[in-house]
Amino acid sequence: MADLEPLNEDYPTEIHDYLVAFDESLKSADGTLRALMSVPRSELLQKLDPLEQAKLDLASAYALNSMFWIYLITQGINPKEHGVKQELERIRTYMNKVKEITDRQKASRLDKGVVSRIVRSALWEAKPEGRSKMPSQSSHH
Repeated sequence: MADLEPLNEDYPTEIHDYLVAFDESLKSADGTLRALMSVPRSELLQKLDPLEQAKLDLASAYALNSMFWIYLITQGINPKEHGVKQELERIRTYMNKVKEITDRQKASRLDKGVVSRIVRSALWEAKPEGRSKMPSQSSHH
């Protein structure tokens, strides 16, 4: 589907803009897939931590199953009545689990940052008070 001709008799004119957008999406997906496939998978995975590896594998599986879903539609098969529906749901479940782990890690990092700032702030303020109280306490003794 190189460049879509402006408007011809082969399809309703109302869907022309949708077909152009679809064509652009296909080109974008093709570019992304070519970039991913230009590097050996083992080399790509070496650069990622385990969580990133899981994200990549899940995104790849989801993309492939989504393309198969679209293929079924083009063949006149209802994908909702096909095993691909359960597969997409299964992958989505794992994607949600990975997202929960990632969110927990981010929250943990944020919490540590907040706590250390509070402690630093409290310590910084406590020193002058401590020093000013010390002499007065020692004068009472």
